[in-house]
Amino acid sequence: MSVLPIVLLGDPRLRLKGEPVDSFGKYLHELLDDLTDTMRHAPGVGLAAPQLGVALQACVVEVEGNLHELVNPRIVRATGDDRDLEGCLSIPGYTAYVTRRERIWVVAQNRQGRRIKVAGSGLLSRAMQHEIDHLQGKLYIDYLESMDELIPVGQEDEEEQAEPGAERHTLVG
Repeated sequence: MSVLPIVLLGDPRLRLKGEPVDSFGKYLHELLDDLTDTMRHAPGVGLAAPQLGVALQACVVEVEGNLHELVNPRIVRATGDDRDLEGCLSIPGYTAYVTRRERIWVVAQNRQGRRIKVAGSGLLSRAMQHEIDHLQGKLYIDYLESMDELIPVGQEDEEEQAEPGAERHTLVG
């Protein structure tokens, strides 16, 4: 278990699509542990293998003290829309308003390869979608019409005055 450097925007590894995981042994277990340690140290609520430079479909999400290790995850159902602030450990210092699905259902495998199902709404839903995007080489900034929509960290309060209905949940993952 180690805290590893997080790949930052501009590094081509961040845009690689994760390969499916087919071996559920020591390497995967160490990767999941490293993802968790690095995420918690950052601190963040999620981290995907490509953010450590590893092109595998594995990520971790931790919301309200519940750690979810998701291997080969896919969204099987989604409902509603939710617009909120989102950030990323690979793009430090910025957030932006991103619309995602409000509630999702994910099917994945755990570290032993067993099939699991996770349903989430609110921050858990947003974090899972954010990390699953990373596994496809997609970043939250890809949802923006312009990079001018990025808000430097610390200026969110000014932006919220312009968007009174938006809740505040900054996601770094």
